[in-house]
Amino acid sequence: MFLPFSWILRTSEWTPFDSNPIESFFQGFVGACGISVLCNLMRVYYFIQTCSDYESETEGKQRSSSLGNPLRGSWKTALQFWSLTVLLSLVGSRVSSLIVLEFSLRAVSAWASAGLDANGRGLDLLPIQCQFSLGCGLTCTLVFLHQGAPHSSLSSFLTAALSWALASFSHSLWSHVARLFPLHSTEHNCGKCITLLTSGHTILASLQRVVVLAFALATVASTTMVYDHFLSQKDALKFWTPLTLCYTMLVVYIQVSFCTEDQNQHTCTEALLHSVVLRLGALLVLMLTVGDWSDVVHVLIAFLGEAVCLLPSRDLLQAVIKEEEDTSLSKYEQSSSHKTRERTRKTSSDDS
Repeated sequence: MFLPFSWILRTSEWTPFDSNPIESFFQGFVGACGISVLCNLMRVYYFIQTCSDYESETEGKQRSSSLGNPLRGSWKTALQFWSLTVLLSLVGSRVSSLIVLEFSLRAVSAWASAGLDANGRGLDLLPIQCQFSLGCGLTCTLVFLHQGAPHSSLSSFLTAALSWALASFSHSLWSHVARLFPLHSTEHNCGKCITLLTSGHTILASLQRVVVLAFALATVASTTMVYDHFLSQKDALKFWTPLTLCYTMLVVYIQVSFCTEDQNQHTCTEALLHSVVLRLGALLVLMLTVGDWSDVVHVLIAFLGEAVCLLPSRDLLQAVIKEEEDTSLSKYEQSSSHKTRERTRKTSSDDS
């Protein structure tokens, strides 16, 4: 029989980790590395785009500080990384799978409602919004792949080592670009900067394809976990169907309202945090209804994880909004130039 707030009545023991604490730590470590790679490569892309918008070396150096110097905030970056490692290690696979499915629904909603936003901001901000969801997706995928494996701890360690190598490379690349790209791009004496100068504009598109692939795998793993943990019980669909429909309507409403609003940098950050509160608040109510009390704790941990991801990303938000403004201005100038040519051609034809 279904009882609201049934998690209060359950007396099973609960530990912060769903499985072996060492494996949980490695899985959270891999998720934090994935978020680090995403943010570092996005900063490299927007930094290159910013520098390429200016022809003179002096103006490029003046604008090159818009994304900040990674060396100045190295301790903040390290604090964010290890905080995410701990938080992703604590969030259980049950809640992580729901977060992954929720973001997948949000991404589809953003794609469907992209036509409502003239600037396409709903799609442009998805890579920034997906940070914590990407970490949860990586942990869910590892849990799914390592279920029943005889040497899962060793596999998790090897995966963490590879992830650490990728994260270190991306951070080293971002540090090099932030310090030396404005100089090397003009002198053409650095292989890294020359390569980025010629093909750096493809970084974001390649990164988006990798993220889509990661979420596609994570969605399969999350769907299996949701079925095993929530939907396999008798009469579970009877309660999950209306709750899922209500949650889907809420996510679509948040996405559409976010896309249709005209927002600047500060209100955009506030809107992102507001959407996090609404979405995770609804997920909290859902877990209070059909989940364990441990799931409720994991949702509260997810609140912290989203904040740890979004608050240090204000420089990326500024870069995205700046690129949107430049694109809109360029389109307006092209439209005005086209109208002027048409008017001139019409006037000359009338005179003749």
